[in-house]
Amino acid sequence: MTVLILGLVLFLGAHSVRIFADGWRTRTVARVGAGTWKGLYTVVSIAGLALIVWGFAQAKQQPVVLWQPPVAMKHLNSLFTLLAFVFLAAAYVPRNQIRARLHHPMVLGVKLWAFGHLLATGKLADVVLFGAFLLWAILDFRAARQRDRAQGTTYPPGSLAGTLAAVVVGVVAWAVFAFWLHAAWIGVAPFGRTL
Repeated sequence: MTVLILGLVLFLGAHSVRIFADGWRTRTVARVGAGTWKGLYTVVSIAGLALIVWGFAQAKQQPVVLWQPPVAMKHLNSLFTLLAFVFLAAAYVPRNQIRARLHHPMVLGVKLWAFGHLLATGKLADVVLFGAFLLWAILDFRAARQRDRAQGTTYPPGSLAGTLAAVVVGVVAWAVFAFWLHAAWIGVAPFGRTL
């Protein structure tokens, strides 16, 4: 569990600088340059992600079961992750109404993904992993909305075509991940047997 927690501290810590120290971040970027900052940010994030993967795999070898969630929670999680993939796509597909309305759909997608997985799993490592991401997403969304208000940020109106594209991309990506990649990469088949 120590490796998992260290990975979460590194990864989410790197992604939390704008939440807790935005002024320091701005001054540091001005001092060292955007390229150097992005390089350091990337290295810390990759190291954190690698430790998360390693630590979570270790924790799965000796799981600590806290509760057994009802089967219905797995179905609810499937719905939440479907929406999370659509929101993730909406963060990148240009001129869609989802981003125009929600402003930060990727962070909302992380919220849904983490919350759904908290409902559907009951092991200590799951609670640590998904609870940390849920807390981060809540704080990051709040900070991003505050920055938008302070800076007067506006989002261009979306089009129906952009919205449909975001939905299609999100649904297809979700299906590929849910039916194939999740089992191959994570070892759990959401709609089948666990590897």
